[in-house]
Amino acid sequence: MVLVQQQKQQIISDYQVHETDTGSADVQVALLTERINRLSQHLQANKKDHTSRRGLLKMIGRRKQLLAYILRHDEQHYRQLIERLGIRG
Repeated sequence: MVLVQQQKQQIISDYQVHETDTGSADVQVALLTERINRLSQHLQANKKDHTSRRGLLKMIGRRKQLLAYILRHDEQHYRQLIERLGIRG
């Protein structure tokens, strides 16, 4: 359920804006999306794990805020990012 450091580094390198970027909104959204996907799978198997469900909802809210920030600043970039991540229908 936890992201291994190697997987995390791979996601960062795939979504970073420049060479030393580790915390831009794109990277944060990509990491949150991966954690959300993993936690969703966990909750399908463990339906009564309400504490993890609360954490999932908090992560979804945080990702929503970051996506709104990206949308305010560059709509074309926002559309490319959500298409690349495969979110929003």
